[in-house]
Amino acid sequence: MLSPHERTDTAPRGGLLAGKRVLVTGVVTDASIAFHAARIAQQEGAEVVLTGFGRLSLVERIAARLPKPAPVVELDVTDRDHLEALAPRVREHVDGLDGVVHSIAYGPEGVFRFLGAGWDEVSQAVHVSAYSLKSLTAACLPLFGPGGGAVAGLTFDATVAWPHYDWMGVAKAALESTNRYLARDLGGRGIRCNLVAAGPVRSMAAKAIPGFPELAAVWAGRAPAGWDPADPDPAARGVVALLSDFFPRTTGEIVHVDGGVHMTGA
Repeated sequence: MLSPHERTDTAPRGGLLAGKRVLVTGVVTDASIAFHAARIAQQEGAEVVLTGFGRLSLVERIAARLPKPAPVVELDVTDRDHLEALAPRVREHVDGLDGVVHSIAYGPEGVFRFLGAGWDEVSQAVHVSAYSLKSLTAACLPLFGPGGGAVAGLTFDATVAWPHYDWMGVAKAALESTNRYLARDLGGRGIRCNLVAAGPVRSMAAKAIPGFPELAAVWAGRAPAGWDPADPDPAARGVVALLSDFFPRTTGEIVHVDGGVHMTGA
């Protein structure tokens, strides 16, 4: 069923991303923010390529649910060979990129025990969830033209300590810092780097967080604009907006799409 704000056209004239080519990572289910960012990007005129890790057939089945068919390129962001091969693989489907969506995060079970986590677990979480923003962006640089483009990622506000989130919160803090340094180094190439700090969304990633219902319950009483953890659409729209030309001089920023919880007190 379409949400109240969802459009049914697949490539409208004059859409926010008309004529743009966008790479979207992290589409695992159609409940993910990444899936809905890909959907809205297509509806706003973009040509979309997806990446998948592990069971590519699963990602391909989910990709078939988009308004238009989207090719899937295999990518493990911790594998140097995959990163080096990314640009030529993407070029098999589009002749360049104008935007990249980073929606990649992972932490072993141990990272949700702050005092008990070992470095092996923590380093894996930081590598996949934070360093990968640099790795992915660097791998995509040959695909950006002289006009530059935009990188948009997803975070969970790392300015405070959240219940149950533990070392994943530290990894998100590293992600947010990585975004700022990328913005510094790539601004001269016309590439903007920004993040969307989304409220909690019920997704496959959320299922891995112990106590997620308790974490999500914070939003019920504190979001002045309201928040529905079953609706990834608002955060996905924030991602698409940052990929568009409507933020031509915004970079290194974290845009909160969380119903306003980030600015409320107790």
